[in-house]
Amino acid sequence: MFFILSKVFGFFIQPLNFSILLLSIALLAVMVRRRRLAVAGMGIAFFLLAMAAWTSLGALMLTPLEERYPKPPFPAEVAGIVVLGGGFEGAINLARGGYELNSSGDRFVETAILARRYPQARIVVSGGTGALLLEGEDDASTAQRLLTALGVAPERLVLEHRSRNTYENAVFTHDMVSPKPGETWLLVTSAFHMPRAKALFDKVGFATLPWPVDYRTTGREGISLFSDNAADSVQKTTLAIREWIGLVAYWLSGKIDTPFPGPN
Repeated sequence: MFFILSKVFGFFIQPLNFSILLLSIALLAVMVRRRRLAVAGMGIAFFLLAMAAWTSLGALMLTPLEERYPKPPFPAEVAGIVVLGGGFEGAINLARGGYELNSSGDRFVETAILARRYPQARIVVSGGTGALLLEGEDDASTAQRLLTALGVAPERLVLEHRSRNTYENAVFTHDMVSPKPGETWLLVTSAFHMPRAKALFDKVGFATLPWPVDYRTTGREGISLFSDNAADSVQKTTLAIREWIGLVAYWLSGKIDTPFPGPN
């Protein structure tokens, strides 16, 4: 139920989808001669889209998340590397059999680099299909093709295919890997996603060293207008809203201990 509610709610809180919903309400209001309601709906929709597309709002919301866990120095030894799914175009890969990356594909590029640096480390890919309605190939299956094509030995890979969200990433990966005390495990995911991911892995007793990648901001954007193209600005705002709401939801449901996790 938590998974379904999170997907439905996540769909409607996106600035673009919420604005379309408001415009639909405004259109209905025009049809029933409710002028004030129509004007209010159109005005709020315009304001939301303008803030998301024409300002640095998204970058300002993402920056605290991305800077929460700075990337650490390279450790001397690494027992394993856990990379979270979300970096592939699942529907395209299911249809075409390739390994098409999306904007979070840096997760798997970095994992391939780390695999070469630590040739004895196990490589754990945690990611099933997180879509509620769309069909797609699970990220673990796609990652297996990509990483082996990049030279990672198949016997090093541990593939977790079932997880649909970050909470299940943590639970299922811990059960599969059974990390030993004192081992160093790197956790690879997008920088904006690291606070939630790290907190969830800590909660299930899987100690990891956060290894953030896929940065979306410079950290120096400031308050500005037209600082990026509109599509990227809307995407950043959408990611930021989803991540902050995700942190609060996971905290309220008891899955993490604080709404803004950070280093001890």
